Amino acid sequence: MNDLPSLSLDEVRTRRGLCQDTEEILSLYRRMIQGRLDIVQAELARRAGGGKGADPASLVESLPEILVEHGGRHLGPGRLTSLGSQSSIAEEKLDELIVNLDKVIGGSRLTSLANEEETSVREIADQLDHLEREVSEQRHQLHLHIDKFQSEIVRRYKTGEASVEGLLGS
Repeated sequence: MNDLPSLSLDEVRTRRGLCQDTEEILSLYRRMIQGRLDIVQAELARRAGGGKGADPASLVESLPEILVEHGGRHLGPGRLTSLGSQSSIAEEKLDELIVNLDKVIGGSRLTSLANEEETSVREIADQLDHLEREVSEQRHQLHLHIDKFQSEIVRRYKTGEASVEGLLGS
């Protein structure tokens, strides 16, 4: 990041854009992790409350209640908005991340949590929680990079190294 002043304005913008695209992919991925974690935690809560085994149909019926935003955790919109020319790369990366998530708990296993041993369900919850924390840290680091790129762009406009005319002329 120390080489920012030596990069062209186009390169700074390109790198910022790549970071923004990656952050959006990770944001969506994080939402997917959180959704699965919410379902796993609901299963643990059902067990703690002495509830009997849930079948897939009752799980589906319960999803609106399970997936609502929880008190201290703001989930945000979970968006994928501006991938433009990078969309095929983004789709590949998201597919790769989903495969990773499915290794922790895929859809069929998610709908049959009631058949899992409690220790197994707790292990899944721990793995999802760990994965969510990792993704959150990666997003945090990307936000720092995006801010640095943005600051460099602003600095160039303020100092006259870049101009609106140059932007409009390109």
